[in-house]
Amino acid sequence: MQNQLLELINSATQEIAVCNDSHELVNIKAKYLGKKSLLSELYTRLKEIPAEERPAFGQSVNLAKRQLEELIVAKETALRLSSWHKVKDDQLDLTLPGIVPSLGSLHPLTKVLREIEDVFLSMNFEIAEGFDIEDEFHNFDALNTPKDHPSRNKADTFYLKDGNLLRTQTSTVQVRIMETYPPPIKIVSPGRCYRNDKSDASHSPVFHQVEALVVDEGITLADLKDTLQNFAQILFGNKVQTRIRPHFFPFTEPSAEMDISCVMCEGAGCKVCKMSGWLELGGAGMVDPNVFDILKIDSEKYTGFAFGLGIDRIAMMKYNIPDMRILYENDVRVLSQFR
Repeated sequence: MQNQLLELINSATQEIAVCNDSHELVNIKAKYLGKKSLLSELYTRLKEIPAEERPAFGQSVNLAKRQLEELIVAKETALRLSSWHKVKDDQLDLTLPGIVPSLGSLHPLTKVLREIEDVFLSMNFEIAEGFDIEDEFHNFDALNTPKDHPSRNKADTFYLKDGNLLRTQTSTVQVRIMETYPPPIKIVSPGRCYRNDKSDASHSPVFHQVEALVVDEGITLADLKDTLQNFAQILFGNKVQTRIRPHFFPFTEPSAEMDISCVMCEGAGCKVCKMSGWLELGGAGMVDPNVFDILKIDSEKYTGFAFGLGIDRIAMMKYNIPDMRILYENDVRVLSQFR
């Protein structure tokens, strides 16, 4: 078999040397190095060799394979250079403009996220990031969520085999900040969240949130409302108005839903806002004293507010995108509009 290997190497070397066509070289490569090649056949016949001789012969086959691969690569390079040098000077018009490669752009979600971060940085917030994988304490217990709350159900939350879960909200970052750093606290936490939702025009199992938290002495609901108004006007323009409506969240008391006047019709009423003149932006409220007590913050001394915004929804509002799925389909026709 050693003689067969030598004959194979000599034959392949000669064929590669006289080859003058790239297509022919492809056939030679398949003949000697492909899955059904002569070299592969020698691998399958190793069992015919005495056991003590197999390691040495196996090394010889491997060495032959590397040698042929190097010869083929060198020949491919030589053929390319040869074809280039065959081009006549009169076939090249050096006055023609070059081919301009198409350029990508920032994704609309990335653009909106950076805008939101810039707005909060201008309001003296700090940016805090956390983990996509969390435990039940930081995702539910520390946020005053009852054990029987529907959000803990497997139909709503992605649980992992080790008992952890994919965070359902970026409020988990607020919890970790409050248990690590004493007040005053003024942070925003952007990131991905996960919920067991079916994908449709307004829902996705993976979405993006940014949540804000302010904790200090003397913080009131008026501070929350002013912050929301300032944020909305910086992001959407001075004509935008905000309002808050009573709601319920386990981790805030009192709780509210926050709306902004429709950015499409400026509050006059249209299909986007369902003729109401308002668009829902997110949830907000004053931090529940129970949350402070769980995290060992003096609820008699400190108060705070928190609110959460859907980055995907804001992107849809800013760029008049009617379906959330468009943000995740990576259609070049859409993305090219954001260059």
